[in-house]
Amino acid sequence: MPLLADVAVPVPLSQAFTYEVPAALAGEVRPGARVLCEFHRRKLLGVVLAVSERSAAIDPSKIKPLAALVDARPALPAELLAFLQELAAYYFAPIGEVLRLALPAIEREQVRALKAQGELDGVLDLGRAKQVGGRKVAYASATDVVEEPGTLRGQAAAVLALLRANGEQPVARIEERFGNARSALKKLAERNLVALDEREPPRDPFFRRAEERDVPPELNAAQAEAAARIDAALAALAPSGGGEHPAIAQQEPRPAGQEPRPVGQEPRPSAFLLFGVTGSGKTEVYLRAIKSCLDRGRGALVMVPEIALTPQLVARFRARFGDELAVLHSGLSDADRHAMWASLHVGKVRVAIGARSALFAPVPDLGLILVDEEHDGSFKQEEGVRYHARDMALLRAHRAGAVCVLGSATPSIESVALVRRGKLAELRLPDRAHREASLPEVSLVDLRRFRAGPSGDPLISLPLHRALEKTLAAKEQAILFLNRRGFAPSVVCGSCGTLTTCDACSVALTYHRGRRRDARPPSPGGAPAPAAPLDERPEGGRLRCHYCDYAGPLPDRCGACGARNLLLEGLGTERLEATIAGSFPEARVARLDRDVAGKDRSQAILARMREGKIDILVGTQMVTKGHDLPNVTLVGVVNADAALGLPDFRAAERGFQLLVQVAGRAGRRDRPGRVLIQTRNPEHPAIAFAAAHDVPGFLEREIRDREEVGYPPATRLALLRIDAVDESVGRGAAAKLAAHARTCPEGVARRVEVLGPSAAPIARLRGRYRFRVLLRARERGPLRGALAALAGLIRDGLDRNARVIIDVDPVAML
Repeated sequence: MPLLADVAVPVPLSQAFTYEVPAALAGEVRPGARVLCEFHRRKLLGVVLAVSERSAAIDPSKIKPLAALVDARPALPAELLAFLQELAAYYFAPIGEVLRLALPAIEREQVRALKAQGELDGVLDLGRAKQVGGRKVAYASATDVVEEPGTLRGQAAAVLALLRANGEQPVARIEERFGNARSALKKLAERNLVALDEREPPRDPFFRRAEERDVPPELNAAQAEAAARIDAALAALAPSGGGEHPAIAQQEPRPAGQEPRPVGQEPRPSAFLLFGVTGSGKTEVYLRAIKSCLDRGRGALVMVPEIALTPQLVARFRARFGDELAVLHSGLSDADRHAMWASLHVGKVRVAIGARSALFAPVPDLGLILVDEEHDGSFKQEEGVRYHARDMALLRAHRAGAVCVLGSATPSIESVALVRRGKLAELRLPDRAHREASLPEVSLVDLRRFRAGPSGDPLISLPLHRALEKTLAAKEQAILFLNRRGFAPSVVCGSCGTLTTCDACSVALTYHRGRRRDARPPSPGGAPAPAAPLDERPEGGRLRCHYCDYAGPLPDRCGACGARNLLLEGLGTERLEATIAGSFPEARVARLDRDVAGKDRSQAILARMREGKIDILVGTQMVTKGHDLPNVTLVGVVNADAALGLPDFRAAERGFQLLVQVAGRAGRRDRPGRVLIQTRNPEHPAIAFAAAHDVPGFLEREIRDREEVGYPPATRLALLRIDAVDESVGRGAAAKLAAHARTCPEGVARRVEVLGPSAAPIARLRGRYRFRVLLRARERGPLRGALAALAGLIRDGLDRNARVIIDVDPVAML
């Protein structure tokens, strides 16, 4: 019988393809290895899923041989490969696209070897496979030259908008987003709109500075108990190298129709929820757990929600374990990322730290996965393969026979439900780790009763202004939280009321003023002048769409009525920063949001904050993310209502989490902290429970409310996201999918409820009209059966001009 290999290739299809293994490669081709294979007259880089001697299910004459073997040692270990296949099956995602998430860059030495074999002759397509090993990295940045209106279109305009919005970018990263990026950049460079540069890739900034080794602090009783229980779970693991562990993950992905694996009646606890108040010392428990894991010869994986959290965490890990760890994040160069991957792959290091994509790190003999701030929505991938890293961390740990710990001060409703069902064991840290620290006092400022303070802005109330004065007088620090970027969230015509919106999206354009500051001369007598009115039409600045990255100048007049009466409405972090700087001229004010967080700038801002070089830090949710800032004694939530009115059943939960997390930045040492929450709805449960530091009370109420209306965790959801350039095409595809869902066996039996079709809350994005169909079921099995039926229709029976995405366990509902 022939030796056949099942190979996943990087195409949007859920199946693998069969190739014959040439005799010369018979002993070398193994699952997890990359191979070069012919696919529709192209040569693609694929991954071997299985190799076996068997009869072909198709005509043997149609089976092509593998062209070459790329990896002498499989790039994907067996444990990771099996996990990725299960992830692809659960999320109905193309297996080739899923495997690409975990694959390293291809080394230039490997490319040269293939060329020497003559295998790269003809049409070669490595997909988005990156190559490393060269000495130079190409970068692109926007110049100050302004193009003539209407002279740029397509990818050239989109690439230029991206560079203007986000600053200098590696060309390789731009290529990930735009397939024809190099051609577009060449065109832009010829017009002097973009500057291209090649230089040495930078050393990973997390390892630039030496870190002194620390001395582990004494644990309090709750920390010691949590660490001991995790240590006991690690001690009970199967010997290094494998073994099925009896933990049950939250989502136990398996192909539709496959029965769950039998487990014992009372499994040994190996998945935990570490529920500790802000400042309770969860990180120290993580460090003890990792040491216990390493002492047993196993590897550990630590996941954090965002790169902004990583620097301080990495510093603590290096202080404890030295530089024998890999840091995986989006800011790495391709070469550094490959070096980190390789150090894990060969077992040189056994600890990996990173954001969502670190889930796919090839950690050797994986024994522990830690998910910090497990409630954070950024663990859900919202483009491409829509996996949830927290849920998949539980699955990977289960399949690898490892321990998984989810940590948070505000656990997700889903994780709390798992505790109640016995799938997670709860570990509590009820007090702050520093004996002298206590939870801050929280006061609600009802904006219906309080007028604007001296700044004149209605969102800077008199109580908040006075609290800032008191904090500055005491030489302490403050954080002001406002979850809106830019200077003004909208631009409105004062004559006809027309809102300036994005041409490609059904959203308002945000005005960004940039870093310019207005000069404010002192008033007579030497006292600082009051802040200049900031709602006047400014000179310069740009309008930006936060969804499609469009950027353009502020128009001179209204596009609807022609009036020269455009007003800047609302308050964003830029405007808040300018207002505070004008109201407190003696204070050192800084801002932390995505507009200033590129490269190493977020680390520099946080370092200045820790060094006492910033008095007031203004920011979006980036300031809520677990930062330990000892001198912060005041936190002001400028507008607590902003997140609570969204058309999303999780709006209250997210709003509550943000309030508790940002409040937790205050009073983390010996100085008592204070939090002011400004709101026009102080009776809202999310606000009331947050003010009382009552996380269990909010969770209890929210779970009860969800059960009453039939939303997770009481039910399972899947969202079909449909979009098309032509509105009627998108609407027709959505109607067809909804009708098919209602007539499939699960729909007819009413085991799956079909909601829709309907237009998405944001009806148009990036020039495409958006629709959705929501499927809801009490059990996972019927939902997966309905999705399997719909997958066939999506593949073969819909208008090709409509794009359909299956989003299992959706998080973003807009």
